[in-house]
Amino acid sequence: MPLDSHIVEKALEILHEEVVPAQGCTEPIAIAFVAAKAREFLPPDETIQKMVVRVSGNIIKNVKSVVVPGSGGMVGIEVAAVMGLLYGDASRDLMVISGIKPDEMEEVRRWMRENVVEVLHENTPINLYVMVELHTETGCISVEIKHLHTNITQIKRNREVILEQPCNDCVFNTPDEERQKLSVRLIYDLARQIDLERIRPLMEQVILHNSRIAQEGLSGNWGVNIGRVIEEHIANGFYGDDVRNHAAAFAAAGSDARMSGCALPVMTTSGSGNQGMAASLALIDYARRMQIDKERLMRALFFSHLTTVHIKTRVGRLSAYCGVICSAAAVAGALCFINDHDFETVSHAIANTLGDVSGIICDGAKASCAMKISTTIYAAFDSYLLATHGKYLHGGDGIVAHDIEATLEHIGRLAQDGMKTTDEVIIEIMNGNRS
Repeated sequence: MPLDSHIVEKALEILHEEVVPAQGCTEPIAIAFVAAKAREFLPPDETIQKMVVRVSGNIIKNVKSVVVPGSGGMVGIEVAAVMGLLYGDASRDLMVISGIKPDEMEEVRRWMRENVVEVLHENTPINLYVMVELHTETGCISVEIKHLHTNITQIKRNREVILEQPCNDCVFNTPDEERQKLSVRLIYDLARQIDLERIRPLMEQVILHNSRIAQEGLSGNWGVNIGRVIEEHIANGFYGDDVRNHAAAFAAAGSDARMSGCALPVMTTSGSGNQGMAASLALIDYARRMQIDKERLMRALFFSHLTTVHIKTRVGRLSAYCGVICSAAAVAGALCFINDHDFETVSHAIANTLGDVSGIICDGAKASCAMKISTTIYAAFDSYLLATHGKYLHGGDGIVAHDIEATLEHIGRLAQDGMKTTDEVIIEIMNGNRS
C-alpha cells in the first residue's frame, strides 16, 4: 500500500527535530546554552556580581560527573555555565560552546575564581529544568528552559517579562498527536518504502559524525575505554572475532570519548548523544563487516532512530530508565530489518531486548554510559538472533505484552511511574556525594 504523503512529511519532521548535532553531553550543554542566552540580554557595560544556576535533580545527575567538551577535563554545572556565559553562541543551539579555544579556558578559570557561581537544586516535578540568573548592580536577567534542552520558556529582566510561553511536555513543531500516530509497524513500512533521497542527507551526517567519534574512542585514551578494551581482547583471543563483539566495541567507543570530553560532535536522538550513537554505530559497523550496501544501511538507520524516538516518547526525556535501552531495542529490530525479516520478527526482537535489559538504571551521564551501551548492544544482537529463530518472549512474560505497542506502553509506565522513587533515591545519593 502506498504511503500517505502527510504521514511521510510528519515522520520526516519528527526525525529532523529529534536527530540533531550536539557537542558533548547534552545536559551541561543545555546549561551553557541558557547562560549564553542570558548574556545576550545583559547591557554591555554591566558587571556581573553573581550568577545563580537553578537546576532539576536530573540535570544535577547528568552533569555531576561528565567532562564538559573543550574544558580541558573539567566537570560540573559551574564550568558549563561560565563557558556558556563567556564564550557561548546560543544561536548554535547544542553546539553552543563548540568554538571555545584552549587559551579562552584560562579566562573561564579566572572568572570562576573571582566571581560567585551559586548552584541551587530547584524543587520541581519537571525533570529537565534550568534557570540561569545574572545579578548586576542594576538588577537581574534570568532565562529558563523546561522539558527540552533548548526550549526557552521564560526570559525576564528584573520584573519585566521579555518572553513567556506555555510549557508543555511536547513543545516540538510536530504536535503530540502526530507523534502518537507513530507505531513500529508504520516506521517499518516507512523504512521500506520512503524515497531514499529524503533521508540520505541526515543519515550521511549520522554515519560521518558518529563514526568519527567512535574511531576516536577506539584510538584514544577516553574514560574506561571499554570499546578499545573489547577490540584489543578480540585481537588477543579473549573475545571472539565476530560482528557482535565488534559492534558492541564500536558503539561503546563513541560514548567513551563523548563522556570524557571529546569535542567532536555527535548526532543525537531524543535529546541524547548516547542514544544517537547506540542507535547507529552498531548498525554501521555491522553493515561494513557484512558488506551490506549503503541504501539498506540508511533505511535501517532510519528505522532505528525513529523507533528510538517512538519508544523514548513514552519513557520521557530524563528518567531513571537508561535511555540506551530504547536505542538497543530499536537496533535489534533494525538488525532484523536490514536482513529482510518480516514485521513480526522485527517486533519480537524489540520486545526481547526490552524484556531482557529494562532493569538498567540511569544514574547520570559519566564514563559508565559506555559500559551500558556495550551491554545493551550485546542484548540487541542476542534478541535479534532469538527472534530470527522463532524464539521470543510471550505476552504475559513480565512486562512484555501480546503486541509490541502494548509492550511499549508498559515500558512507559515502568519508566515514568514505577521508577519515580528510584530516580529520587539516585539523585539523593548523588547529591550526598557532591561534597
